[in-house]
Amino acid sequence: MSHQTEPNLRRDWMSVLAKAPPARLAALMPDLPAHDDLRAPEIGAVMVQGRTGGTGAPFNLGEMTVTRCSVRLADGTVGHACVQGRDKGHARRAALADAMMQTAGGAALEAAVLAALRAEEATRRAARAAKAAGTRVEFFTMVRGEDQ
Repeated sequence: MSHQTEPNLRRDWMSVLAKAPPARLAALMPDLPAHDDLRAPEIGAVMVQGRTGGTGAPFNLGEMTVTRCSVRLADGTVGHACVQGRDKGHARRAALADAMMQTAGGAALEAAVLAALRAEEATRRAARAAKAAGTRVEFFTMVRGEDQ
């Protein structure tokens, strides 16, 4: 990957890194490369919005705790991350992975880390969908005499 990556690709890998379980990301990325903190991991809150009926007028749902971090690799590549919760290590690893994905080593990181995280997320989603499908109720209407 070059420094000029397509925004949708970057958005995709940043989403995968942010949603990854912190312990799993730490297991997949035990060794962190040399880097400088541009913004050390810091904890804050963001307002989460919902939409009436899923597509209607926006409304404030509530606040969510997030941790953000920005780093610079030795070659000057900058990475950013914003993750849910208070895990500073998760934010730092996600920011480092973002920076590394923008370098020549991005393909190796994609194969070693992101592919595994995507597969695990797909498995979790399928399990959640199967569990929800088990609670599905089918409604039907019987034909009444006067409707014939």
